Amino acid sequence: MELFELTLKEAAQKIKDREFSSLELTKAFLKRIDQIDEKISAFLDVEKETALKTAKEIDHKIQKGEYYSPLMGIPVAVKDNILTKGIKTTAGSKILKDYQASYDATVTKKLKKAGMVLLGKTNLDEFAMGASTENSAFQKTNNPWDLSRVPGGSSGGSAAAVAADECIFALGSDTGGSVRQPAAFCGVVGLKPTYGRVSRYGLIALASSFDQIGPITKTVEDAALVLNQIAGKDAFDSTSASEVVPDYTKELAKEIKGIKIGIPKEYFIKGIDKEVEKLVRAAIDKLKELGAQIQEVSLPYTNYALAAYYIILPAEASANLARYDGIRYGYSALGKEEAVKNLFSVYSRSRANGFGDEVKRRIMIGTYSLSSGYYDAYYLRAQKVKTLVAKDFKEVFQKVDLLATPTTPTVAFRLGEKLDNPLTMYLSDIYTVSANMGGIPAISIPCGMANQLPVGIQLIGKPFAESQILNVAYQYEQATDWHFTPSLSPPL
Repeated sequence: MELFELTLKEAAQKIKDREFSSLELTKAFLKRIDQIDEKISAFLDVEKETALKTAKEIDHKIQKGEYYSPLMGIPVAVKDNILTKGIKTTAGSKILKDYQASYDATVTKKLKKAGMVLLGKTNLDEFAMGASTENSAFQKTNNPWDLSRVPGGSSGGSAAAVAADECIFALGSDTGGSVRQPAAFCGVVGLKPTYGRVSRYGLIALASSFDQIGPITKTVEDAALVLNQIAGKDAFDSTSASEVVPDYTKELAKEIKGIKIGIPKEYFIKGIDKEVEKLVRAAIDKLKELGAQIQEVSLPYTNYALAAYYIILPAEASANLARYDGIRYGYSALGKEEAVKNLFSVYSRSRANGFGDEVKRRIMIGTYSLSSGYYDAYYLRAQKVKTLVAKDFKEVFQKVDLLATPTTPTVAFRLGEKLDNPLTMYLSDIYTVSANMGGIPAISIPCGMANQLPVGIQLIGKPFAESQILNVAYQYEQATDWHFTPSLSPPL
């Protein structure tokens, strides 16, 4: 086995036992990136010198007996909307093309403290607006399983990097499915924690009431290890939760006999690919074999969740992106070849030239829905639907412990297939947005292959019940071999 094929758990143990050094492991990943990223385009920036320097420093600490974390010396990739001090953070947008963060996001700081080696920043849809990573201002990312297909989005670069063994794990952000959907498309594990479980400080905001940072990993146990490091209350994020952070690895090995798993009938409707449905139902049968009690449930407001989400999200995005005005930081029309006669023309031209089409589209939709005369008809009504979606979950979790659904209605689609029809692109999130609307945790894990492309099953849990969904996901993973198939060494 090559070093770059190791899981986080395996690599951590071997570094601890000094079977190889962090420097050797880091060099193996940098070589892997050099060899294959030209085909995948997962990375926007590779910090080779910084990574090698950090790895040497970590090795020195380990040699002195200072091993203190399973993340020590582990090569990691971070989505390029998460701030990294002194390194470019672009959010996939021309308007932030040369922006260097002056501080670390809380998750970045925590991973650095735990001893990670930052390999670089991964590609994403501009400002995390998209489901295919085709909306990046800089490059399109390809799916390692089939280079003619998308890796999903908006964390497509992170998912593709993990699937192609270009890093041991990566961080992504999930606003409506942006960790789970690309994880499903790329055949890896993607976890969206409960809203507030992980600090959002230093995450470039899209929709502040939905955004949540989560890990993309090769295995469920790896996801638990990462969550151990990044979860917790943060004084810099008033929305972060003060609940005690458990050791998420401790519950993994528990039997799932007797656990009640609900199957929402609204998630198995017309439009889902037959092969995807077949594999997800087979995975549910496997959970039943493992002792889980399966019962059909209903989430009636699911049918309205996507429409409401695509009103609330653009509204929050239009407010969050107002700060990019060509004056304070980022791209500015000032000093460019075009003449700017007044402050308004600086604003308008900077934004017109700096933002891509999808970002402009969502800003306009959001501004419209917040405008006088339309606020009550659109935004306020969508917020009421959000409340009803959360109520649905609250009621159903009085009957069952967690839910099992498809992660996506199809396998990864072809590059360019949905670019000209935003509505069909938005439908890629149909099974994932509800968890964000409810602020609850959800995980996508591989459950099979359809037409030689990965399929994911999604497990949705109660607020702060990450331990339980990780436990069920782990037990399913151990009873199957999907996580051992080519997702670790995809055909390139």
